[in-house]
Amino acid sequence: MNKEKLEKEYSQEDYRLEKDSIGTKDVLKDVYYGVQSLRAAENFRITGLEMHSEIINSLAQIKKAAAITNYEVGLLDKKIADAIVKACDEIIGGKLHQYFIVDPIQGGAGTSLNMNANEVIANRAIELLGGIKGDYSIVNPNDHVNYGQSTNDVIPTAGKMTALKLLENAQVELRRLYHALCEKAEEFNDVIKMGRTQMQDAVPIRLGQEFKAYAAAINRDIHRMEKAKDEMRSLNLGGTAVGTGLNADEQYLKRVVPNLDKITGMGLVQAFDLIDATQNVDSFVAVSGAVKASAVTLSKISNDLRLMSSGPRTGFGEINLPPKQNGSSIMPGKVNPVIPEVVNQVAFNIIGNDLTITMAAEAGQLELNAFEPIIFYCLFQSIDTLTYAVNTFVDNCVTGITANRERCRDLVENSVGIITALCPHVGYQKAATLAKNAIKTGGSIRELILKEGLLNEKELTCILDTISMTEPGISGKELLR
Repeated sequence: MNKEKLEKEYSQEDYRLEKDSIGTKDVLKDVYYGVQSLRAAENFRITGLEMHSEIINSLAQIKKAAAITNYEVGLLDKKIADAIVKACDEIIGGKLHQYFIVDPIQGGAGTSLNMNANEVIANRAIELLGGIKGDYSIVNPNDHVNYGQSTNDVIPTAGKMTALKLLENAQVELRRLYHALCEKAEEFNDVIKMGRTQMQDAVPIRLGQEFKAYAAAINRDIHRMEKAKDEMRSLNLGGTAVGTGLNADEQYLKRVVPNLDKITGMGLVQAFDLIDATQNVDSFVAVSGAVKASAVTLSKISNDLRLMSSGPRTGFGEINLPPKQNGSSIMPGKVNPVIPEVVNQVAFNIIGNDLTITMAAEAGQLELNAFEPIIFYCLFQSIDTLTYAVNTFVDNCVTGITANRERCRDLVENSVGIITALCPHVGYQKAATLAKNAIKTGGSIRELILKEGLLNEKELTCILDTISMTEPGISGKELLR
């Protein structure tokens, strides 16, 4: 909202005066954020996007666990603790998210986001206790909501919790894709087509085998993500500023992560070395790597589908993708492979995000990495877009793929690639000469073999059985026994 509009809609009576170490600032009376959040919103007008809802929820879960723990160890009054917990529960339930106003990309290693959470929770807790927003003598953002914490243990913890939640969503969609590909592998198991290496005819393969291979690759991606999730469960919460636990009660330090795990049920544990867990963010690089690997797999599959469906008359034309929308504003009847295309583009973006995450992780110094905001921005975007891309890939592409069976068989039978099966019977050099002649004359391998009397019809039929060519371990000589 611009300044002119603010002046027209609000008078001085609509503001409360708040103070921080920088000075004083007017804050609208009705909002739940405070002066530190407002300064951050003005300083970091970067993406224009809202904070991810899941990191907001994660922060509320952390603040809830901290309040419960501080009360348990006798450091927080029950009324204040209960009010903080109730405010956190409202946020976890989806309320008050509009008051998280700081940009996802921000300076300060996430202090702005942490204070935004502290202020919103404090002001809601103040209300619940019968006070007026901004009266921090009742509930203070730093002294009560942030008790025993630092941005440097809260923000990494929130980032890991959010990544865990988003990875779970991604795995749900990837499992759907895996099963869809398995179903297609079974459906296409009897469809013989030409295998290609380096975009040249190679040897026959079954379309079902190709789809089974796609499913296997997706299954590996799911397992990589599962392994990466383990790194997200190890938290530095309790380490405060640099991992030494300064200003955190010893009992709080022992209890806060177990309490957070009870709240979330995510299998969270405290890191063995809190200083290491505060200094280093390589675990996020590992997660990004798993997401990138999945994006690469998806993009390669999408490339294959675009090639195999190319045409419909002048391309491979081996499969049909479900038509989803008009493909041209000038060419009537043109239908493009829009779903694989969008999956490709998501993959390109994820690969770029991975580079940003890598550079940001490397750029940390000494006891802290100040660049977690950009790491989280890129990582959350990568996981989310991967999830959405897989969702549309399954529903709007994979499940509707059909095979052009006759076209596939014709391409195999007219290909010189089947000459490979004849090598054990006529020799490599002779087979190469036959292949060159077939390409030059346009004749078929079968015709040339019979014409030269190298093999008879029965032998050729047995050796050039395309189904047998696609089964590992069966040689041409064994077929003739």
